[in-house]
Formats: sequence, structure tokens, C-alpha cells
Amino acid sequence: MGHCLFVSDVHLDAQRPDITARFVAFLQAQARQASALYILGDFLEYWVGDDDHMAHLDAVITTLQALTAKGMALYFLHGNRDFLVGEGFCRHLGAQLLAAETVIDLYGRKALLLHGDSLCTDDRAHMAFRAQVLASDWQAAFLAQPLAERHRQAQHIRQHSQQHTRQKGLSMLDVNAAAVAQIMRRFGVDLLIHGHTHRPAIHTVSLGTHTGQRVVLPDWDTHGGFVYASAQAIRLNCLGSDAMHRRCG
Repeated sequence: MGHCLFVSDVHLDAQRPDITARFVAFLQAQARQASALYILGDFLEYWVGDDDHMAHLDAVITTLQALTAKGMALYFLHGNRDFLVGEGFCRHLGAQLLAAETVIDLYGRKALLLHGDSLCTDDRAHMAFRAQVLASDWQAAFLAQPLAERHRQAQHIRQHSQQHTRQKGLSMLDVNAAAVAQIMRRFGVDLLIHGHTHRPAIHTVSLGTHTGQRVVLPDWDTHGGFVYASAQAIRLNCLGSDAMHRRCG
């Protein structure tokens, strides 16, 4: 049956060639034998439309295309930074674009996949921003602008986001426990996999009559990491000198 891998928060950026090199190495090593790779958002530091060619992505795209050509299934789910990725870019990668909240059959276990920022309900400023930029009229108006203007606005949004993040308390940066339990009960799952918070861990979630697991993916700013899933187990793997390996049933 093989195995599949999950990543998020790679934040590929022209200013961070080290991240690009680290992710390409992961694709050529750990991902080479995977039957499927799921990218759960913030794959890109920012994205202003499928009509923009970002040369720093070429090595990653070429490597992903080689893997999908050999039969690896590739899935992409939007994050809060690359929410404008469209079907065109996904076709170029050989990826299938997933809904923001997607339930999959993970070796006989129902798993809910999402980016994770929708669970950070205590951060009201981000939730308001999220509602604005996910609106179809806002996206249509943004994409209708010249490419240079879109880049200018994206840089402004990034700077504002970085400033806002520095001002937040730690609790605001993490998910809301009630929101987690609510969405897991709504979809009838006992396994949730997401990124966004940059706090890799496997948490036990109380779901009333039973418990579930919430698996949080690592970011790639320092070392990177991924989740490995097979019929036997699910493991959280953080790369680098501070590597950790955790397992849930």
C-alpha cells in the first residue's frame, strides 16, 4: 500500500535559497518513494496569480514534475499566504487542488486536512483579514491589477503581517481548542492534520465520548519536517540537528 507524506509552511521565497535547497533535497530523498504528497498551505511565501513566473521556484517545480511523472500523487491545499494559487499552477505542478477543508481516507482512517489558520479564532484581526481576501470579489479585483501593482500590495501585506505577528500574544498565535473539537466533531473524524502555527506536535483532543489526535506540521524556516503516514502508523518527523520523531496510532 506504500506511504504518503504531508508538508506545510515551506514558505518558498526568492530571499531564502536555503529553504529551496532543503526542500528539493527532501523531494529527492524522503519523497522519492512516497505514493502521495500533500502540501497543506503556505507552500509559497506569497502568490499574486498564476500568470506570474517566479524563477526561484523552477528547481522545486521541475523536481515535483519528475515525481508526479513517475506516479506520485500530488495534492495542494491553500494557506493564508498562497490562497491565490489556481488550477493553472496546480496543473503545471501535476497537483490536484483540494478544498480548504478536505476529508481523506488515510489507510482506513478518516482524516481532516486543512491549513490551520481558520482554527486561530482568538486572533480576530487575522480572521477579519482572512474573510476579506477569501471573498471572490476581492480576489477578482486584485487579480485584475497589473502584476507590478499586485507585487507591491503583496509586499505591503507581508510587512503588515510580520508587524502584527510580533505584537500578538502566544495564545493568539495558536489554535483555539474549542474550534478544534468543533470541526473534528462536525466532520466526524478522530484525526486532524494541519500546519500554520509552526508548532510541530501530536496532541490528544477530547471529543466527548472519545479522543482524537491533532497532528501539527513543522515549518521549514530552520530545518523543516513532514508527517509520514502508512497503514501501520503516523509519524511526525522534524529534520535537522534538533530532529524529533513522534508517533500516533
